[in-house]
Amino acid sequence: MSAPPPLSVVGIGADGWDGLSAAARRELSAAEVLIGGARQLGLLPAECAGERVPWPSPLRPAVPGLLAAHEGRRVCVLASGDPMFHGIGRTLIEVLAEGAAAPRPLRVVPHPSSVSYACARLGWAVEDTEVVTLVGRPAGNLAGALHDGRRVLVLSAGAGTPGEVAALLRARGFGPTRMRVLEQLGGARERLGEGTADGWDAPAGDPLNVIALDCVRAPGALRLPAVPGLPDDAYEHDGQLTKRHVRAATLAALAPAPGELLWDIGGGSGSIAIEWLRTHRSCRAVSVERDGERAERIGRNADTLGVPALRVVHGPAPAALDGLPTPDAVFIGGGLTAPGLLDACWAALPPGGRIVANTVTLESEALLADRYRRFGGELVRLAVAHAVPVGGFTGWRQAMPVTQWSAVKPAHPGARETSVHPTHQETEEP
Repeated sequence: MSAPPPLSVVGIGADGWDGLSAAARRELSAAEVLIGGARQLGLLPAECAGERVPWPSPLRPAVPGLLAAHEGRRVCVLASGDPMFHGIGRTLIEVLAEGAAAPRPLRVVPHPSSVSYACARLGWAVEDTEVVTLVGRPAGNLAGALHDGRRVLVLSAGAGTPGEVAALLRARGFGPTRMRVLEQLGGARERLGEGTADGWDAPAGDPLNVIALDCVRAPGALRLPAVPGLPDDAYEHDGQLTKRHVRAATLAALAPAPGELLWDIGGGSGSIAIEWLRTHRSCRAVSVERDGERAERIGRNADTLGVPALRVVHGPAPAALDGLPTPDAVFIGGGLTAPGLLDACWAALPPGGRIVANTVTLESEALLADRYRRFGGELVRLAVAHAVPVGGFTGWRQAMPVTQWSAVKPAHPGARETSVHPTHQETEEP
């Protein structure tokens, strides 16, 4: 049985056929079927004689059917710029991997990406430039990349994206940011428009554009650091909020790593899940909250703070945990006394998974002490005091102490994870 012909993917820019390499032209000329967007297909000359098939919308669900319909034929897929950079290349690899035991080979011929073109025009080093795509994603994704003095490139979803970006910058306290919109990069109709987010009133231009931001935080705007422990004022809340210092200690115990999934149970205002997600763009989180108003508030906070992908589940735990994907870590910030909750969370964790639970009540503290006795880990008490005026002097106001249990699930059932701390003799001299 002969091997199936390879599936090729060719990147093409706004300069069309003239900008393609000899290898890219050979792939396109030899193809029996050409699949791409209507704009991309329109850039090809008549010598590309293959059947032209425009992508339907939505694209992702249609990919398996389109490939199956042209099984055995030489298919070439057109992509904008570099197919492996926020492009169709990744989708095709995932779809092919889900198919037969011997997946169809994929050959990729890249073209310079819009990011490469933009950085060349602006004189920006690519490795020092943050890139955020808003193609098929909410504008709120941009908020997490906004830091004073940083350079950000936004991959636009269309002609209206610059206006959306300007509005978001104003709302997030970055109105003075310089905006440059680079249209049709690399093509004959390349154009640059610029202004500030505060004064942005340009009409919608070409849908093929990239937005360059020189981020400037407005005087008095809230500063959001890149590490856990955001100011409490960053959150909309009704008092159900893990306060800043305890939140930072909790995230340290949860120890997020790229790609990991957190269950945040008793989400309150969503602060733990939100700051978990802010540690790396590939992190994932589910916030479970039984109160409907708070669940809606969690969604608003996630959007404001740049992580709109946070999944919010409205319902009581442990019942609301049914069907959720396996977590890498679990945080319990409320509802510890709900029957079966702690046991359900421990059972859901895979070996090596982490659990962290906080409480301020004696009843829940007794439960955590029991789990510490059974499973080991760490049991700590976190106490924070703030300096406040006392008449003409200054004194300390103590916040309610927080008891925190954290543990790592062992690889073998019944094993006990313990934390080893240096003895007094083992510590270094100051």
